[in-house]
Amino acid sequence: MDLLRSEVDIMSILPPNKPQKARRVPRNYFIYGDTMSGKSYLAERFPSPLFLNTDGNSEMNTAPSIQLKNVRKSDGSLKESVIDQLDKIILALGTENHGYKTVVIDVIDDVVTLIEQAICYDNGVETLGDVPYGKGYAQFNTVFQAFVTELKALPLNTVYISRLMMLTDESSGHTEDRPSLKQKYYNVVNGNCDLVIETKRYGDRYIRMVKDRRIHYVKDDITDPAILRVLEHVNGVFDKPKQTTTKEQNEIVNKIKKQNVKEG
Repeated sequence: MDLLRSEVDIMSILPPNKPQKARRVPRNYFIYGDTMSGKSYLAERFPSPLFLNTDGNSEMNTAPSIQLKNVRKSDGSLKESVIDQLDKIILALGTENHGYKTVVIDVIDDVVTLIEQAICYDNGVETLGDVPYGKGYAQFNTVFQAFVTELKALPLNTVYISRLMMLTDESSGHTEDRPSLKQKYYNVVNGNCDLVIETKRYGDRYIRMVKDRRIHYVKDDITDPAILRVLEHVNGVFDKPKQTTTKEQNEIVNKIKKQNVKEG
């Protein structure tokens, strides 16, 4: 490194020391719900979508799609892994003049399984734990983190789709709906998303509800009419956040502490 660079050159690396306007338009989404609750239908409403499909339902959508899979040779060894396939897709989305505005991962749970399979096939083992010195798990974490990060870096909307899992507290009988994606992987994806949406079906009615959001979104900030049309049909997107008093915060903290003691 040239330590004699001018002060101007060094300072040009840094941004101006002044507030910048925050991005107020959600671009990364996580949609989960029960079977046939309208997850893929909602995702298809986003502008110019490309589906990266895993569950064989690509023919049910009119949007263009790519089937994600591990291709094996006749001897069982790996011919082309889903890891290589995803690398090629992300590179093409980032460098080619393709016209797509949204990429949909349908479903992210299966992508996790496919990446695990690819690593196992490549190492000639049955599980990630069979790869010596924990290298299987390390490779998976690196690949999955890179996949999510590189998708977010694309100048596109990203939609992750997951299935539904119902958890029941045996002591209280309370049932909670959660994404079926394992929590540690959900944390990675959710940490890179702006909105989490749950879909439900009641008879012939379809409901979409916001379960988590990064900030309070305002209609006037959504400049893309296609995105606005989608969000206007999701309950809770534009609701104002509720103020929590100190007393309410203390009650919530005490409740969490009691729950942790009970689970421990």
